[in-house]
Amino acid sequence: MRDTSQPGATCPAHAPKDHPAIPAQKVGILLANLGTPDGTDYWSMRRYLGEFLSDKRVIDYPAWKWQPLLQLIILSKRPFTSGAAYRTIWNTEADESPLMTITKAQTAAIRETLTDQYGDRVMVEFCMRYGNPSTRSKVREMVAAGCTKIVFFPLYPQYAGATSATANDQFFRALMQEKWQPTARIVDPYFEHPAYIDALAQSVERRYADLETRPDILVCSYHGVPKRYLMEGDPYHCQCQKTTRLLKERLGWADTEITTTFQSQFGPEDWLRPYTVDEVARLAREDGKKNIAVIAPAFSADCIETLEEINEEIRESFEEAGGARFTYVPCLNDDPAHIAALSTVIRENLGGWLD
Repeated sequence: MRDTSQPGATCPAHAPKDHPAIPAQKVGILLANLGTPDGTDYWSMRRYLGEFLSDKRVIDYPAWKWQPLLQLIILSKRPFTSGAAYRTIWNTEADESPLMTITKAQTAAIRETLTDQYGDRVMVEFCMRYGNPSTRSKVREMVAAGCTKIVFFPLYPQYAGATSATANDQFFRALMQEKWQPTARIVDPYFEHPAYIDALAQSVERRYADLETRPDILVCSYHGVPKRYLMEGDPYHCQCQKTTRLLKERLGWADTEITTTFQSQFGPEDWLRPYTVDEVARLAREDGKKNIAVIAPAFSADCIETLEEINEEIRESFEEAGGARFTYVPCLNDDPAHIAALSTVIRENLGGWLD
């Protein structure tokens, strides 16, 4: 039975006196992002990395081969280096990662937008695939609050098995724990949605307007995946390429003014190419592109991969190869155009539920 402690909960008509009260029905909108460690210390990092790197959607090697390497070697060393990297970007005032801070702000803005339209008929929350708040805890909270329908929204513009699919997997696992399962809708990838493309373009235009010299090229750096995933049917590579093309067309640019690369390679396999860290160096060294800008269209919020990897490691690679000006275009975060775009996508997925 559903939670009887919710304000406004009532017993069904004609029910016996001992029937538990049921909360007024609502529609839940559950935003989902990758996740974040609870702290930068060794054990917080180890818990987070252990959960992340044990996900078969992320690392699909056989457990007998992967887990000894992960538990005995990788998780003995990597929490120290990852913790050090997180400390360079950590929001010390709130004692949380930037991804957590930004996701909270996004959720609050979307909640305000949708509540203005639908009132208390909607409940807007967020969860993380790894770490806290967990998907399970938020699904339980929504069901207890009377959400008989849930729109689940993985905040990844482009679909990938290692991002969108594993978020969906965790949502489905949470639903398996409910006696009275809510009806569920999964939001499609929004990599080509006009409102998302326009929000990206606006962010580029604003950033360029602040610069004295226009960059020679805009590098669209997407998180990488093994090339094998593409050959096995994952559409991520194609969706990234289309996002770049649509952004180029919206900006009215030539092909030579924008390019697609992939970052964050891990392990011995060949990943989607070109690798951002190598390509920015090649642009400076071989093509004479001494002034570049980098944007990360696959990330809905700035995080370790953008604030530390792009703005530090990738910037350093470019400058060491002779690059002079490196400009990072921030993720869309809680920019009003982004909130409007995400809210539009949500409304489209609410069709028939709140009309």
